[in-house]
Amino acid sequence: MIGVYDSGYGGLTVLRELRRALPQYDMVYLGDSGRAPYGGRDVDTLLDFSEQCVERLFSEGCKLVVVACNTISCVALRHLQQRYAGAGSAQHVLGISIPGAELAVQVTSGHVGILATARTVSSGTYVTEIHKLNPTVRVSQRAAPLLAPIVEEGWEDSSIARDAVARYVADLPGIDTLLLGCTHYPLLLPVFREVVAPGVTLVDPAPYAARRLVDWLARHPGVATPGTGALRVLCTGNPANFALHGGRFLGERLPVVEPIAEVRGRLANADPQDSPTGQVVR
Repeated sequence: MIGVYDSGYGGLTVLRELRRALPQYDMVYLGDSGRAPYGGRDVDTLLDFSEQCVERLFSEGCKLVVVACNTISCVALRHLQQRYAGAGSAQHVLGISIPGAELAVQVTSGHVGILATARTVSSGTYVTEIHKLNPTVRVSQRAAPLLAPIVEEGWEDSSIARDAVARYVADLPGIDTLLLGCTHYPLLLPVFREVVAPGVTLVDPAPYAARRLVDWLARHPGVATPGTGALRVLCTGNPANFALHGGRFLGERLPVVEPIAEVRGRLANADPQDSPTGQVVR
C-alpha cells in the first residue's frame, strides 16, 4: 500500500497521475485540509504537521509515503527521511521536488522560472536541486500566493485567474521553461498556456514523478505490492467539503472521505459532529 500526503486538495493532482501509472496498487491519501494552507507557515510548524501526517500513513500500513506537497518536499523531506526512513528502515519517504527539478533540467535551454508558494520559494530547494544537476542553468523564482486560493474557489476559468497568472509570469522575463511548483497549478494549465510566451515549456512535475515512482518500485521490490487498486481518503478538514471539491483535482468522484483530527499531537479518527462548540477548557 502506498501513502500519499498533501496539505489539502492539491496533492490529488499527483494522486491522479500515480493511479494512472500504478492502477493495480492500493493507496491511502491524506489531505491536511483542516490546517491548510501551508505556504505561509513557519518551518517548525511544517515539521510538526508533516511528522503527524507521515506517522498516520505509516500506521495505516503504508511502507512508502509519497509527499505530494511541494512545500513539504522542499522544507521537510530530508527531515522526514532521516527520522523515519534511515538505513535499515522498512519505511520510505519520497517527494515531488527532485523529480520536478530533474524534468526542468531535461527540457530547459538555459533559464527556468518557478512559481510556487512563499515557503517553497524561500527554501531555495528547487534552485539547489536544479544546480546540482546543471549549475549553468539560470533559475528565477516568484512566490504566487493568490493562485492556490483561486483554484480552491473553482475560478480557474475566470478573468481573475488570467490576470493573476499574467502578473506572476510577467515577473519572470526571459524564461524558456516554467516549473509549476504547487500541486494546485495543473488546474490552471489552460490559463498558463494562454499567458506564457511562445516557446516556453510548462513543467508539471506530477506525471514525471509517477513514472519515476514506477522505476523506483522496480528497484525496490517488496516495499509495495500490487493489490486491487483500492483508494482510501483521509482529511483533517470537513470531509463533505473535501469530497465535494476534491473531485475536480482527482478527475473522478472521491470515495467516502474519512475525517481525522489532531489529538495530543497525533492524528486520530474524528467525527466533525463531535466537535465542541463555544468556549472549551481542558
